[in-house]
Amino acid sequence: MIYKVIGLMSGSSLDGLDIVYAQLEETRGQWSYEILCAACIPYSEEWAYQLSHATQLSVPEFLRLNTGYGRYLGETVNRFIDDNGIHHAVHFIAPHGHTVLHEPQHNTTCQIGDGATVAAVTGLPVISDLRALDVALGGQGAPIVPIGDKLLFGQYDYWLNIGGIANLTVRQGEELLAFDVCPANQVLNALAEKEGKTMDEDGAMAEQGALLFDVLADLNEQAYYQQPAPKSLSNEEAKELVFPTLLRSSYATVDMLHTMVQHIADQVVNAVKMYPVGKDSASILVTGGGAFNQFLLLKLQEMLMPLGVSIHLPDATVIKYKEALVMALIGALRWREETNVMSSVTGAKRDSIGGALWMGDSYN
Repeated sequence: MIYKVIGLMSGSSLDGLDIVYAQLEETRGQWSYEILCAACIPYSEEWAYQLSHATQLSVPEFLRLNTGYGRYLGETVNRFIDDNGIHHAVHFIAPHGHTVLHEPQHNTTCQIGDGATVAAVTGLPVISDLRALDVALGGQGAPIVPIGDKLLFGQYDYWLNIGGIANLTVRQGEELLAFDVCPANQVLNALAEKEGKTMDEDGAMAEQGALLFDVLADLNEQAYYQQPAPKSLSNEEAKELVFPTLLRSSYATVDMLHTMVQHIADQVVNAVKMYPVGKDSASILVTGGGAFNQFLLLKLQEMLMPLGVSIHLPDATVIKYKEALVMALIGALRWREETNVMSSVTGAKRDSIGGALWMGDSYN
């Protein structure tokens, strides 16, 4: 079966909305993909502010933001379809939405971007609320990308995504284990903004800095890092881990960037050590915006090499859009009524088929 799907992803770094139009094909249980076109639509200052301050709204304001962001998603998809000439060629849309609250300990998670509104605006079927059922079943609801690691990128031993939060998937026999490792790009970007930049391109500023040993020790001692998987971080929890130490200090920005890069590398390597795959030579696929940070990759490779783990980078399109691609896959699995969130990853009571389906047109 072939599915032509638009996947949408908005991450904690708030750099923009990722859109992928992909062809997914399943043949005798084997999945393959082709990214036909993709784009990252930067958020306006207004949207970035609204999404980052959503939890401060009253209930009526929050509900209006949910449907307003759903309208924004739908209108953005319509423009993407126009720009790429793919009218009548999309089977359905799978939007992740934007996470504004994540409290799995209270069986609660919220990704705004009302699916019904997206369906109404686009006239296409929409599969949304992809994390909700897993959280209701006692799971972390995160990470959910490992189903894509298994079905689309199964040749590796580890899968590392360095987005606003870094997360790792690990092969453990026939099962996969995955968890949020540590805050990442959202911190690096916030530090770069102190110097009037949106990001530290290639890690150039971090490379110029010096390591702040006391600060690094404080960062690495946070209690979250001692917790076993499965575990996940909300945006607020991620900020509380490192922002007070870094952003409220008077250290030079380049030194804080250098130290944060070392912290990310330390935590990724500690996670690999904690969950070995039992091989003398193992591979790790690295994606997400952090895969373009050459200084961070250099640190990671230096520290992973003694463990027999080699870094593999896919092409730039996959690096940028892997998460949106996997949202498309999760939508396709939901359409087929097949497992799309794995309890071995999230700690839920069972595997689940997550996602609410909204039909965007009348099919009488």
